[in-house]
Amino acid sequence: MKKHNYSAGPCILPQEVFEKASQAILNFNDSGLSILEISHRSKDFVAVMDQARALVLELLGLEGKGYQALFLQGGASLQFLQAPYNLMKVGGKAAYLDSGTWASAAIKEAKPFGETLVVASSKESNYTFIPKDYVIPADTDYFHCTSNNTIFGTQMKSFPETKVPVVCDMSSDIFSRVLDFTKFDIIYAGAQKNMGPAGTTLVVVKEEVLGKSGKNIPSILNYEQHIAKESMYNTPPVFAVYTSLLTLQWLKNKGGIAAIEKENEAKAALLYAEIDRNPLFDGVVAREDRSIMNATFTLSNLEHQEAFDAIWKAAGISGINGHRSVGGYRASMYNALPIESVQVLVDAMQELEKNI
Repeated sequence: MKKHNYSAGPCILPQEVFEKASQAILNFNDSGLSILEISHRSKDFVAVMDQARALVLELLGLEGKGYQALFLQGGASLQFLQAPYNLMKVGGKAAYLDSGTWASAAIKEAKPFGETLVVASSKESNYTFIPKDYVIPADTDYFHCTSNNTIFGTQMKSFPETKVPVVCDMSSDIFSRVLDFTKFDIIYAGAQKNMGPAGTTLVVVKEEVLGKSGKNIPSILNYEQHIAKESMYNTPPVFAVYTSLLTLQWLKNKGGIAAIEKENEAKAALLYAEIDRNPLFDGVVAREDRSIMNATFTLSNLEHQEAFDAIWKAAGISGINGHRSVGGYRASMYNALPIESVQVLVDAMQELEKNI
């Protein structure tokens, strides 16, 4: 039986992507070679990389607007370091919004490069809300935020107006909702949520913000070097990039980000309605900041945990245990999760209610 996969990442991908990727493992483009063994310099893979980079900009509405898309390695964790390396000037400073575990990790990595200002934080409330009404100093080199907090289940619904460059970690909600992506100067995202398997990281960079740090940046960490080499400065993660291309093509064929946003909102509305209706469950975070990607909730009475766990496991549900820092449950509803899977979870919650 196919599982209803709520894993927070690596996560569910479209079934047609699995099928096409599995065929490419056996024979890519009728070449007689596997996608796992072809040269990254071959015409076939160069075409994959070019298509993937172009499709990223197309879906985000950034074509012809001075942006470059890169497929790099090291995950978002390396971007915590690479972004300040490229943007924070010698003797400069940056502003950070602390809204969760990964935002906190990004702050830690930025500190060696200069003054790192935390303009607002929800840490004392265990990150149950998104901080608001903060001020971004005009003399900072950039402002960094995390659009969606996978562990805690919060999501930024709006972004501040500022004249300083904006860097955003969109690892867990990239391509999930319509935004004005021209507001951002650097967007980075691990592929393993909405885009592909683990192993590659998408970085979208507005070129005009680069080359101003005054630092001698190591080549492997220099965005300008990766742009100059067309995302092939070193051997790219071929299979992860190819599978990301397949997922981006799937998204385009569905109608793009606007179409998937409607599906994501419907899934989230269905689950949150049950969390709010069912007296056996409680939502974890502030309602106005609830993520449409990661819904976190707990049992009102832990005595029901064994019974509920048995119900959802029997229903073929996988991956809804909450992160250890939050507890309870976390349902990650990424782009490829069908609403039918959300209904199965809702049915499980209602079955517990009937049995109590």
